[in-house]
Amino acid sequence: QVRLDESGGGLVQAGDSLRLSCAASGGTAKDLALGWYRQVPGKEREFVAAISGGGGSTYFGDSAMKARFAISRGVAKNTVYLQLNRLKPEDTATYYCAATPTSIGAANLRNPSRVDVWGQGTLVTVSS
Repeated sequence: QVRLDESGGGLVQAGDSLRLSCAASGGTAKDLALGWYRQVPGKEREFVAAISGGGGSTYFGDSAMKARFAISRGVAKNTVYLQLNRLKPEDTATYYCAATPTSIGAANLRNPSRVDVWGQGTLVTVSS
């Protein structure tokens, strides 16, 4: 059973940067595509970014996210990072780590129904 543990959230000011981490345990991390979603109360969970098992392919929710955010995997491949730059108040949300088998693929993490495992979430609050 794979478990995902996020960390790195917090309160920052607009324009600041923040790096979120997600550690995968209990399974073979290199066999997992990993990604991030975010959600604000009353809204649907929104896809942010995903990365393939080997780290060679990345996907972003839209061009604006791609311009300010970066996703990467640690050397051991069992950790995924989401670098959030030039943060805006509208980036305030709970950020969730997501995983799916590489057989499903990182591209399919854009569809929340293809997510196999969710983390518990980490809150990012951006003040103006």
